[in-house]
This record gives sequence, C-alpha cells and structure tokens, in this order.
Amino acid sequence: MRRVRKRWLVTGAGGLLGRDVVARLGPRATGLDRRALDVTDPVAVRAALTAHRPAVVVNCAAWTAVDEAESREREALLVNGTAVRYLAEACAEAGCVLLHVSTDYVFGGDACVPYTESALPGPRTAYGRTKLVGERAVLELLPERGYVVRTAWLYGAGGPNFVRTMIRTETARDTVDVVDDQRGQPTWSADLADRLRALGRAALAGRAPAGVYHGTNAGDGTWCQLARESFRLLGADPERVRATSSTQFRRPAARPAYSVLGHDRWHEAGLEPLRDWREALAAALPALVSAERR
Repeated sequence: MRRVRKRWLVTGAGGLLGRDVVARLGPRATGLDRRALDVTDPVAVRAALTAHRPAVVVNCAAWTAVDEAESREREALLVNGTAVRYLAEACAEAGCVLLHVSTDYVFGGDACVPYTESALPGPRTAYGRTKLVGERAVLELLPERGYVVRTAWLYGAGGPNFVRTMIRTETARDTVDVVDDQRGQPTWSADLADRLRALGRAALAGRAPAGVYHGTNAGDGTWCQLARESFRLLGADPERVRATSSTQFRRPAARPAYSVLGHDRWHEAGLEPLRDWREALAAALPALVSAERR
C-alpha cells in the first residue's frame, strides 16, 4: 500500500522563520505569505485549510515590531491574538495539529534562573501581551493538538536581524557599542525550523504531549557576547565590540533583562533540546554572510 504523505501548511512563509520552515519541509509543505493569506480574515483562514487540507499548520505569521506595538497595540493584537484564535478555531474544525510560534516576551524578564515551560507569564510590553493572547487561544481551543513554541533572539539568512547587522557593521565601522546587561539565547531560525518539523512529526505519531515548548538554542549570553562571537567567527577582533548598558539605547518597549528559557519538555516528546547557541552560530554564519553579499 502506498504511504500517504501528510501535508503541512505554513503561514507567514515570507518571514525569516517561515522561509526556513518551508525549506526544511520541502514538497510536502505549502507556504503562504501575507499576500497569499491574511490571517486576520477568518473566512480566508478557513478557506485555506479547506483548500490545502493540512495535517499540520505551522503559524509563523506575527506582528514582530516590538516598539511599534507600544503605540499600535490594537493592530498588533489583531495579528498576534485574534488571528491566532481564527487559526486555532479552523484547526479544531479540521482536526489538524497547530504549531504556534510565540516569544520570551510573555515573561517579565526579571528572573535569575531559566523560565520553565510552566512558569507563569507576566508580560511587560504590548508585544508580549498580544502574544500571550495568542498562546491562550491555542491552549484553550486545541488542548490535544495545540503546541505553543516560544523562541527568542532569532536570527537567520532569510531576513533582517542582529547577526546580519553585525556582519555589515564589522566591515563598515571600527568599533560598535552593544548592550551587555540583557541576557538571553541567540537562536538560529534553521535550528528552530528543524525542531518544529520534528515536533510536528512527533505530534502526528502521538508521541508529543500538547502544550508549551521552548524553542531556543541552549546556553545563554548577552547581546555584547553575541556580537563579539560573531566578530570572532568573521576573523575580526572581538574587542572592537564595546560593552555598554541598556540606558544608552532607550526604546519605547522595555527589553527583558533576563530571557533565558528552560527546555525540559522536549524530553517528553522524545526529542533533545536545541544545541548550544555558539555551535549554532558557527554553523549559521556562512549562510548569513552569503545573504549579506547578495
């Protein structure tokens, strides 16, 4: 008997993470960017699931402009909260799995040990509040088939991000000042895409409990340490990156001082946590340099 391949649908497929997810899934995936699917339109969402009949939906669509969300929270909520409910409702009706990508910003950022998957959220920004609304919709409407995967400090070849900025900066400036009082987990989008694929497969096989997972590379560091490691891998002097404090870079949305996430739940799904961020950065850098040169 011929094996039927399960179809996947990826929303937000034009973004940094969405591109990597579609690439990792290959021909079994249909990727829809914002032009192909407006996730804030419930009729369009249901029509997309009816047309493509996926077994798994990966929601990479999001309002990610953290600072703009402070003054445009209603618009951010429409994408990060209301639209996620539309997706969850449609997945519940269709009987498919939903993998929803969320963020470390659902936490307050004032901890001193890694946040567990069961830690109580307490967002301090509009962006974090809107993302938490989306999380709750998935967990409420899809208690058996809903997966929330929180990530942080995401970088990759498919769009603008901090590491690509450092690659440009290394050739353009003698020195650069980078904050050294915010601690988190730099995460390569390709590593996260691989893990989403593995989680979806485990979900379809009945091996992965539904709920919250933390999709960040292991270890932790500051933005300054990330910049210095990027310079080192580029063959440049890391000391050209000068440490400074967050007070030198005031922004509308407060950045968490501590965004380190724990990864205990992966073992329940029979999967290992993502590798250390330094190892991932070394593997990622050639593709990022190539993307900057195109």
